[in-house]
Amino acid sequence: MRQLLELLGFLALVQGVLGLVHEFTHWHVGLVQRLGFLDGHAVYASVALVVLAFALFAAAEGRGSG
Repeated sequence: MRQLLELLGFLALVQGVLGLVHEFTHWHVGLVQRLGFLDGHAVYASVALVVLAFALFAAAEGRGSG
């Protein structure tokens, strides 16, 4: 379970960072910019993904090794 939480946290972190990179550099990377319902809210969604990633990392750490 810990590895799954870490994997999900890593994916959320990568997508959040790529969403912020897209917003500030206009490179066409990441999943957030491809979702139509997030038009105009991509920065908030990207920040939320980064926060979610840290929460998942904390949950994985709390699970311990067992």
